[in-house]
Amino acid sequence: MKKFLGVLVLFLCGGVFSAYGQPGKISGYMFGDYYYMAASHKSNLKGQNGFRLRRIYFTYDKELGSRFDTRLRLEMNSAGHFTGKSKLVPSVKDAYLRWKKNGQQIILGISSTPTWDVIEKVWGYRSVEKTALDLQKIGSSRGFGLAVKGNLLADGTVKYHLMLANGTGTQPEANKEKKILGSIGFYPNRSIIIELYGDFERQPGSHDVYTLQAFAAYKTNRGRIGVQFAHQTRRAAGSPKLEVASIFGAVRLSGKVNFFARIDKMFEPNPNGAAIAYIPFDPGARSLFAVTGLDFIPAGNIHFMPNVELVSYEANASGQKPGRDLIPRVTFYYKF
Repeated sequence: MKKFLGVLVLFLCGGVFSAYGQPGKISGYMFGDYYYMAASHKSNLKGQNGFRLRRIYFTYDKELGSRFDTRLRLEMNSAGHFTGKSKLVPSVKDAYLRWKKNGQQIILGISSTPTWDVIEKVWGYRSVEKTALDLQKIGSSRGFGLAVKGNLLADGTVKYHLMLANGTGTQPEANKEKKILGSIGFYPNRSIIIELYGDFERQPGSHDVYTLQAFAAYKTNRGRIGVQFAHQTRRAAGSPKLEVASIFGAVRLSGKVNFFARIDKMFEPNPNGAAIAYIPFDPGARSLFAVTGLDFIPAGNIHFMPNVELVSYEANASGQKPGRDLIPRVTFYYKF
């Protein structure tokens, strides 16, 4: 690891990217929290508290002439499972070559998928929490493959994003099957966004997975509101169909204070719920997730966000109702 970081520093600082006359751009951001597990359906987590960095991004962007550019992005995170002594270890988040012309792009490598790319931008508070599908581990933010995206209409009122990928996120391919993802977005004016999304992933043994999603948002200079619904079918024996709905909003209270809130409803138990980082869900019960807080902005790129997350559950198959999860937090976010 030390050798890897040393090579990275020399690579960035030694002028290797000085080709084509212009230096590249280094940027990044960090966010994390002080958290307190005031209540948890897992008795061993109640009272747990501490500081953590949920994400560090370190990004290098470089123009390669008038039509091409490239990006290398590393990510680091504090472990989200409340056990062990894992250190913050960097991994590759983005690594792609992009061609662009007249509002069209072709991207080769590891890049953002269309699954929640637009939704996350409209939500605007990834530093507070992942969007609904991301949180519930229904899909991946990254794909390794070939993507095309851009404007279907010259005025930008209809946009598309298509991708053919391994289907394993940033991990190595483990089988010969692939994943197809696509979205089409409608932007009739500056305030309204409507997006339809679908994906299909072939898996060995006829265990195919497909996802359908609809999203709509309304934005003004002072605030925004978004509504999302998604359905995923997993054809493996015993795998449930997953459905989730989410509604969120944010409003500017003053020049340096915003209010935000969100509610997600899982209509079926998530069998992967216990593996959700930082806020494990009960895998055997339907859940309702809520988060709300304030966003204080002392400077343009610095945010402090006191917030609280709540998860309540319905009764499980045995008729037992898991206890709720309640997590007050102070989240910080800054970028450079």
